[in-house]
Amino acid sequence: MAEGAAILVIDDEPQIRRFLRVSLEAHGFRILEATSGQEGLRLAALEKPDLVVLDLGLPDMDGQAVLGRLREWTTLPVIVLSVRADETDKIAALDAGADDYVTKPFGTGELLARIRAALRHTIGAGSGTAVFETGGLKVDLEKRLVSLRGEPVRLSPKEYDLLKLLVQHAGKVLTHQFILRQVWGPAHESDVQYLRVFARQLRQKIEADAAQPQLLLTEPGVGYRLNAE
Repeated sequence: MAEGAAILVIDDEPQIRRFLRVSLEAHGFRILEATSGQEGLRLAALEKPDLVVLDLGLPDMDGQAVLGRLREWTTLPVIVLSVRADETDKIAALDAGADDYVTKPFGTGELLARIRAALRHTIGAGSGTAVFETGGLKVDLEKRLVSLRGEPVRLSPKEYDLLKLLVQHAGKVLTHQFILRQVWGPAHESDVQYLRVFARQLRQKIEADAAQPQLLLTEPGVGYRLNAE
């Protein structure tokens, strides 16, 4: 579904752009390149790419500002690619609207997997489908039914609300604060331990092995992701 998708790379490092162009074109993607934030914003508006790979350390403006400007008018997936490995930078970018965050140096396989997941989420979100399936898990959002390998799964109302939010953003990293705000309300944004308890309970019901989760993945110090592979 991702073949032929146009990816806009906004990065001022020639070596990174060259590496991404060769790697991504080899997998059927069409690559657009920008060396500054302003050029990236202009190309995003003119070319309407399917996804943006965004560096935070740009020569004319911070990548966070570019992300903010993009989110004023588009929901296209944005993957931040940065040397900034601090959790606060990741959380800030994800809360500002980034779909994912990959730290330099990175592996081609990892980046391709993140790109495919982000594109799948975008296509799924726009398709109007009410049934999500991955790894033996089936969630019917319209009927509020959950099953694992054909067997019904009984969830508490909050467990279902948590799973529903993850399904609606499948493949995307959701920060602790975003999840808490959406499921429990703004007053609970700091209750990360509370969220961990619910995530553990949910894993026990939807994972084949809760000790080695394959569906509900932890992004250490940042949040959770529902595997859409």
